[in-house]
Amino acid sequence: MSEEKSKAEGPVVIKKYANRRLYNTQTSSYVTLDHLAAMVKEGTEFEVQDARTGEDITRSVLTQIIFEEEAKGQNLLPIKFLRQLIRFYGDSLQAFVPGYLDMSMESFTKNQGELRDRIAEAFGGGNQMVENLTRQNLQLFENAMAMFSPFGAAGAGARSPAPAAEKPSSSEVDSLKQEMEAMRRQLAELSQRK
Repeated sequence: MSEEKSKAEGPVVIKKYANRRLYNTQTSSYVTLDHLAAMVKEGTEFEVQDARTGEDITRSVLTQIIFEEEAKGQNLLPIKFLRQLIRFYGDSLQAFVPGYLDMSMESFTKNQGELRDRIAEAFGGGNQMVENLTRQNLQLFENAMAMFSPFGAAGAGARSPAPAAEKPSSSEVDSLKQEMEAMRRQLAELSQRK
């Protein structure tokens, strides 16, 4: 209900002061980056403004939240992805990247919902399904990033035509197992909240 109220009234305005303190104008209280991260997870829309200039600084604050999560050891963004992303700054395809990433995340979120539904239906047999969907999403994302790289066409031709057919290395399997365990924990937390 609070999400519907927030959408009807517009985003919650968060003011960021020179001393780096964040002030939620809706609740009239100071908040932290952890509070903002929780708001994002709840689906609450907010806009962060510089208290002095009124400038919208939401993007930099969201980036700061991601940086802090990564520093805590969450490691959601692979190094290869971060390097590719940095390469796009100043590139002629830079304007296309945000839209593509939005589309990719929407697709991933849709698959994530389907995955949760399937696991709920057949909890015992979900491991292989999780691995397959994870592989599909990673492959889709890697293929898309290769298309956008400056040497995308040349790099794609140099690769084997069916990378999905290759047997994953033990480190990749271990990494996928760790990701699956993290997803299981998140699913357990979500089911306990309901």
